[in-house]
Amino acid sequence: MGPRDFEFLKDFLQGRSGLVITPDKKYLIDTRLLPVVHSHGLKTIPDVIEILRCGENEILAVDVTEAMTTNESLFFRDDSPFDLFRQQILPMLLERRKDKRKFRIWCAACSSGQEPYSLAMILHQEQNRLAGWKAEIVATDISHDILERARKAIFTQFEVQRGLPVEMLLKHFVQDGDYWQLSDQIRNMVRFEYLNLLESIKSVGKFDVIFCRNVLIYFDLDTKRSVLEGLRSALVNDGALFLGGSESTMGICEDFIPVPDVRGVYRKTECIDSVAG
Repeated sequence: MGPRDFEFLKDFLQGRSGLVITPDKKYLIDTRLLPVVHSHGLKTIPDVIEILRCGENEILAVDVTEAMTTNESLFFRDDSPFDLFRQQILPMLLERRKDKRKFRIWCAACSSGQEPYSLAMILHQEQNRLAGWKAEIVATDISHDILERARKAIFTQFEVQRGLPVEMLLKHFVQDGDYWQLSDQIRNMVRFEYLNLLESIKSVGKFDVIFCRNVLIYFDLDTKRSVLEGLRSALVNDGALFLGGSESTMGICEDFIPVPDVRGVYRKTECIDSVAG
């Protein structure tokens, strides 16, 4: 693939999904797009790019976008955000929402579902405290294929060994050969929907907690700012925003400030009370 084709694909992906592909990541193009080449009966990646230039094959455009934006996910990834949710954010919600007895959680760019299912398992652990409450988990992604996989909730042995405690594996999963099927009880606690973070997010409504972890790192500055503005509009005034440990709003968006002494969690600037306080 020549420089001209690379520049076109880079601009195409950034426009469709916000994903920034740098020259040192060219290897990802071959790894992820060759299956798309074969599935469409084509011979080379430049063949794909030539069709994309014409702008008349939306199915191919979607397949290319989904292939390049599908990222890995782990159960209870990095541990500390989930410990913080269980130990501080959930008690805060139970106190501040005790009159309405309901709250909503959004997992943006949820990939194959490990993050929202991890949260669902935490809520299941707290079912006695949550008796009479309505807790909604909405998980979104730009990839239709990955959302379908997340809804099925069938994971490989390798996937369930990455971060999932053994006791939760045995409690919530049933083994079927080389795969593990998540229980309907946990599956039904999560609703999966298609959403492109670069487009309007008004359809998903307002949330008390938003997880958008390890997503901003793939965007350029302007796209990060646009996404954060969208997240701000979706977060209630005293809500909590979880970003990845290496991500920050500093120098990007003044709508959020970090919660003191809590890495990776942010509150809206206009909220006087500390989220974790």
